[in-house]
Amino acid sequence: MKSLGIGLIGTGYMGKCHALAWNAVKTVFGDIERPRLIHLAEANGDLAEKRASEFGFEKATADWRTLIADSEVDVVSITTPNQFHAEMAIAALEAGKHVWCEKPMAPAYSDAERMLKTARAAGKVAVLGYNYIQNPVMRHIRALIEQGAIGAVNHIRVEMDEDFMADPNAFFYWKSELSAGYGALDDFAVHPLSLLWYLFGHVEAVITDMVKPYGSRPLKEGGRRDVENYDAANVLMRLGGGISAVLMANRAAWGRKGRIALQIFGSKGSIAYDQERMNEFELYQAEGRASEQGFRKILAGPAHLPYDRFIPAPGHGLGFNDLKIIECRELIRAISGEPSSIVTFEDGLRIEKSVHAMAQSFHERRWIEIE
Repeated sequence: MKSLGIGLIGTGYMGKCHALAWNAVKTVFGDIERPRLIHLAEANGDLAEKRASEFGFEKATADWRTLIADSEVDVVSITTPNQFHAEMAIAALEAGKHVWCEKPMAPAYSDAERMLKTARAAGKVAVLGYNYIQNPVMRHIRALIEQGAIGAVNHIRVEMDEDFMADPNAFFYWKSELSAGYGALDDFAVHPLSLLWYLFGHVEAVITDMVKPYGSRPLKEGGRRDVENYDAANVLMRLGGGISAVLMANRAAWGRKGRIALQIFGSKGSIAYDQERMNEFELYQAEGRASEQGFRKILAGPAHLPYDRFIPAPGHGLGFNDLKIIECRELIRAISGEPSSIVTFEDGLRIEKSVHAMAQSFHERRWIEIE
């Protein structure tokens, strides 16, 4: 496959993460043509020029439509705030580009549906940025489950907590606007939902409660503004095969920085994982003498592919950006027609549907079945 021409819209935290991945994917994996970093778009022209120089892109623009119209661009990375995803992704697909869009798809379910419809019509690869499923540790956990290492799974608990909105005196910003979505559910609880999908398939039924730890926040210019969405949520879920699950999400949890605590309980053992310690997990198997049973800590190493592409020794650890490089390689596999491990717009829409069902459940105070 020829070298791919890359366009990047947005240069914040996730924009830089995408740029790092596109720059590093050839170095790490070696078995592809090096992507060409063609065009970068930012809202401000001077910032676009600055970031293009820093990230290694040939051109810069203050108009993302100019980037999409660029005939040299084959793949568009979209890393803008959630409310801009639909318009940009649809325009890119209609222009014949592949799309790598950060999650979630869009705050409005109808927009997410339009994104999928456009991707199907365009016949292009359209994926969402759920890089936590790319963790070599997560791949090994799935293999253990499939091999029956902990027997039949019957219950799952997953918590996602961060504290970037824990300070009641932090200024109001766009993530607290209704236009950004429901709050914790679609802002970041979609990440644990992607793990559940990766390990067990999609959610089938939900009942939800959501809360606002703080009803309003101060404005930089003075005064206060009401918080329009919910920073914490609790969800009871049913998965396929009769598995029960609990999801708790809180983006106002002091002391938690990037926690996805996953506990998987089976008929013959358990698995425990925490994203804040992403290079290890614990395995309990109910076998042997009871006096010697206990959780075993397993550290990531070269045996957990593709860890070996980064580091030749166990215990040294991969990071968030490394998972993005793996995700980038999987995207290139999909574009070249190879089997790949990605969250397509098809699967992403089902995750979105689960989130909207959770919000519906909260407002209607009842269980919601997800068709």
